[in-house]
Amino acid sequence: MLPGLEAADLPADAIEVGRIADAWGIKGWFKVLPHSADPEALFSSKRWFLMPSERGAKTFSGVAKLAITEAKIHSNTVVACAREVDDRTAAEALRGARIFVSRSSFPTAEKDEYYWVDLIGLDVVNREGVALGTVKELLSTGAQTVLVMDFVQDGKTQERMIPFVSVYIDNVDLPGRRILVDWQADF
Repeated sequence: MLPGLEAADLPADAIEVGRIADAWGIKGWFKVLPHSADPEALFSSKRWFLMPSERGAKTFSGVAKLAITEAKIHSNTVVACAREVDDRTAAEALRGARIFVSRSSFPTAEKDEYYWVDLIGLDVVNREGVALGTVKELLSTGAQTVLVMDFVQDGKTQERMIPFVSVYIDNVDLPGRRILVDWQADF
């Protein structure tokens, strides 16, 4: 573990939200590359959990906890500072680290808004009760978001896509882990 970093256990509901790109300035700030265009989860949590990069040099092992003192947008990038990181050298040592935040610390979504991470794994069923697949990922096409699902047909796993727009999405039942859609299996 790097000096000043506290070892921790990764929360059971941890979600990877970004990674540390590099040091920023001389006072221990660092640049963050968020995985989302709307990095609210980074701003809402004052406790980030770091894991080493999957590739490249590893400057620490295990899970480290950072107490974030400030995170903000600066010139179209996210920058942050933490109590445990007090100079540029310490910030540089975090380069490539993966950032995780507890899902419970995400801001509450507005009505009819969902975090993508909450939709992955949900079963998609049409109005007739036909199972269309399980959401494996979402794609942003610019104009809209698209649900990408896996389904099995004739013993083979195949892929189906449905635009995630109100004309096709009737209901998202997060507790029931199901999305009801107006979509036919042969589309």
